[in-house]
Amino acid sequence: MTLAYWCVLVAAVLPIVWAGAAKSKGDFDNRAPREWLARLDGWRQRANWAQANAWEAFAPFAAAVIIAHLAGARQETIDLLAIIFIAMRVAHGLLYIADRAMLRSIAWTIGFGCVVGLFLTAA
Repeated sequence: MTLAYWCVLVAAVLPIVWAGAAKSKGDFDNRAPREWLARLDGWRQRANWAQANAWEAFAPFAAAVIIAHLAGARQETIDLLAIIFIAMRVAHGLLYIADRAMLRSIAWTIGFGCVVGLFLTAA
């Protein structure tokens, strides 16, 4: 399995990490999880938002990696863009939780640029 494919796995796990942070309060209600999450505030609320954003970012990234592989793009380029994407998504989540909006947006933009770059390598 390529490094980029491992990055797809990491990207699939990241939303679960942020969800775990959001639910770490101790009184989590698994009977009504969305209602419980909607009542969160502070950093736990932001962790839940990071979870939602990580799910949104996952599909385009996974598709871009697979398409770049299938198109025969250079493996080194695919791997590099995938690693940068993961680094930016980890930074994005941590910055979301820390309430650092501008830095978070920069990390998101770089990560999105990696997705675009992966598609372009397939062209």
